[in-house]
Amino acid sequence: MTMAQSNMKDPKAITGKTVLAWLLCFFGVVFTANGIFLYLALGSFPGVVVDSSYEAGQAYNQEIAAAKAQAGLGWQVSGEITRMSADGAKVVVTAMDAQGVPLYGIAVNAALRHPAQENEDVTAVLRADGGGRYVGEVDNLASGNWTLVLEIEQDGARRFKSENRIFISD
Repeated sequence: MTMAQSNMKDPKAITGKTVLAWLLCFFGVVFTANGIFLYLALGSFPGVVVDSSYEAGQAYNQEIAAAKAQAGLGWQVSGEITRMSADGAKVVVTAMDAQGVPLYGIAVNAALRHPAQENEDVTAVLRADGGGRYVGEVDNLASGNWTLVLEIEQDGARRFKSENRIFISD
C-alpha cells in the first residue's frame, strides 16, 4: 500500500493570524456598539435631577411644612388637559375650598414637565374663568407621559402644589 503525500495547504486551516483577526473584529464591533449606546444614553438624559443636592436637602423641611399646611387647608383642586390641536392643549383647573366654595383671588400656574427632556417642559399661566375654574392654553405639547405640576399662590405665597403623572394622547 502506497501513501500519497500532497504539498498543497488545507484551505480551511485556522492559523494564529485568522484567530487574531476574528478577535479584533469581534471586540471592535462590541466597543463600537457600546460607544454608540453610551453616546445616545448620555445625550438623551444627563442624569441630573437637581442642580445642588445640598440645597435641595436644606429645603426639604420647608417642603414638609408646606405640605402639612396645604393638607390643613382641605382644598379640592383638580386639573384636566384637553387636546385642542395636533400640538396644542387646553388646561382647566378647578379649585374649591374645604366647604366646596370656589376659590377667588388666587394665581394658578401649571407646568407640564417631560420625564426625560428638560428642554421639552411647558408652562402656562391660567386665568380665572368663573366658578373656581382657571383656564390656559399650552402650545408645542407632544403626546406621551408628562408630569402636571399645579401651583396656587395666594397673597404672594405658595399655598398649594401638586404633581401628577399623566398621559397625553394624540
